[in-house]
Amino acid sequence: MRLALGVSRRALCATLLALIAASLAPPSLQAKEWTTIRIGTEGAYPPFNFVDSNQQLQGFDIDIAKAICDEEKVTCEFVAQDWDGLIPALLAGKYDAIFASMSITEERKNAIAFSNKYYQSPALFVADKKNAALVPTPQAMAGKTIGAQSATVSAKYLDGVFAPAGAEIKLYATQDEANLDLASGRVDAVLADKVVMLPWLEKSPDGRCCQMIGADVNDPKYFGEGIGAGLRKDDPDLKALIDKGIADIRANGAYAKINAKYFPFSLY
Repeated sequence: MRLALGVSRRALCATLLALIAASLAPPSLQAKEWTTIRIGTEGAYPPFNFVDSNQQLQGFDIDIAKAICDEEKVTCEFVAQDWDGLIPALLAGKYDAIFASMSITEERKNAIAFSNKYYQSPALFVADKKNAALVPTPQAMAGKTIGAQSATVSAKYLDGVFAPAGAEIKLYATQDEANLDLASGRVDAVLADKVVMLPWLEKSPDGRCCQMIGADVNDPKYFGEGIGAGLRKDDPDLKALIDKGIADIRANGAYAKINAKYFPFSLY
């Protein structure tokens, strides 16, 4: 009788200790059931994220996020945020995830986590057609002015590879501003994502001035593993949900439909 009572007490103590440990576990170790995901995006990077004439956020990033939320049965809420403030605002809790064509790089992984990639694109140099003979190598671009959007992997690449060889790097708050300066002749070339620059060259009146020069730029040291959703490191359950969503929409055809809506070639 005492043996049975002793076993019961030990079991009770073990259960209580487990409950106490669970209640004291940090939030990062406690599973969270996500019903609403607040998503931060820039809203100034067409065709990936932009504000339309009705002041609604649109674009490839937005549609991919919505498709993931629909597939995983959660609600998406979108928040527009200047590019430079996207990661600080994520860490401050203003939203839960970033869908803003953000490259997965080692430097950014020091501060935040990322989902699996949902697309990949190299960068390319674009110059005025009058400068079509420009060769986009560090030595050939010495003394030239190259534009890029600030806090992007293109900007990091230019600072690390072209600036030491003598190129002047001019940074802009948005890609549109860099493109306008290129069209106006205030910079000699611009470096940006290929999938952003191709539509500008083909469809924008300003883009008629210019053309691609050189080959695709995709140095993995700077351009990383692709484009993913930025996440806080203490939200592994959200990463799992978004990773599952990316796989699901690629499997069910939703990803391919969104891709075809914006681009005549595969981004994955």
